[in-house]
Amino acid sequence: MIVHDTARRRRRLLGLTVAVISMTVLAACEQKAAPPPPPPPDVGVVEVIQKTVPVYGDWVASLEGYTNAQIQPQVSGYLIRQDYQEGSFVRKDQILFEIDPRPFQAALDQAKGQLAQARGQLAQARAQLQLATINVNRDTPLAKARAIAQSQLDTDVQTKAQDEALVTTGEAAIQSGEAAVETAQLNLGFTRVRSLIDGIAGFATTQIGNLVNNTTVLTTVSRVDPIKVYFPISEQEYLRFVQKPGADPLRSARELPLQLTLATGSAFPHPGHIIFVDRSVNPQTGTIQVAAAFPNPGNILRPGQFARVRAIETVQQNALLVPQRAVSELQGMYQVAVLSAGNKVTIQKVTPGVREGALWVINQGLQAGDRVIADGTSKIRDGEIVNPQPVSAAPEGKPVNE
Repeated sequence: MIVHDTARRRRRLLGLTVAVISMTVLAACEQKAAPPPPPPPDVGVVEVIQKTVPVYGDWVASLEGYTNAQIQPQVSGYLIRQDYQEGSFVRKDQILFEIDPRPFQAALDQAKGQLAQARGQLAQARAQLQLATINVNRDTPLAKARAIAQSQLDTDVQTKAQDEALVTTGEAAIQSGEAAVETAQLNLGFTRVRSLIDGIAGFATTQIGNLVNNTTVLTTVSRVDPIKVYFPISEQEYLRFVQKPGADPLRSARELPLQLTLATGSAFPHPGHIIFVDRSVNPQTGTIQVAAAFPNPGNILRPGQFARVRAIETVQQNALLVPQRAVSELQGMYQVAVLSAGNKVTIQKVTPGVREGALWVINQGLQAGDRVIADGTSKIRDGEIVNPQPVSAAPEGKPVNE
């Protein structure tokens, strides 16, 4: 019994010892100090930029030849020759095609023969008139002296009148013959189909040996220097152009420099200008067509190309700008993170306007002097305290055009 009681006491003592040690360890853990709060996150901050910003309009444009001349023959016949290289530059009056000239040469020879015959008949009629005039002058005093019968004088007068009519008819035949010769010469010349303008000649639309007439389009020649550029603008944009105070709308439009951006994204080096505005607004699209002219040395631009036209619509004074990366969009709403007193973050709704390089004009929601977070917006919350670090407004340290 004594042995069992001693073992029992030892076990109890061991259990009490373990419990005391555990409670001591827990108390020591509870007495340790709580960890310090994390430091405010670092964010990149820029001050709102205030400057004058030009507001550009940007429109899709199509290119057309300044003049597009459809080349059609003026006479009918078989095409026997093509005298130009398709796609090449041709000069005014350069021969492009030739039509078989033999029928027209024959018609010219016939007209010349008929003219010569008419001239011979006129000469004969004039000789007869001269003889009739002599007879009348001779017989008139004889008839008065009753040396000859009056009927003979009457016959002479009638013959003279008939010869005068023949001379008049002969002169008219001469005029008609000369006109026929001139027409035949023109038709013979029309067998050589010439370019009407300087420009680029397109593909031939018919083949050698085909029968052509004055309704056949053989090719098209386009004058492309300068080249015409058509683009539609909205009614509101048109009114902004023409309602500038104290300005002549047409003169202002012509003096407005235009920039052309090609399909490759490169800028065309030569500025253009507006040459005319269409007479009416399209009621279906609400736009009005504008035509501009651009110098095209070397004929680089061609009809049918598409490009973009850019021009200054107006100038926005004292505009407020922030980096585009500082503006975030959420369900169609735009917002920026603004630093208030104590470096506290305030999420502010804004209304953005036009873009200027790496910057974005803010029409509503900001004031001059505000500081906005440009870098690190993804790790902050509204009302949070942050550690601002000044950064450049341009991405990757690129300069901003002030």
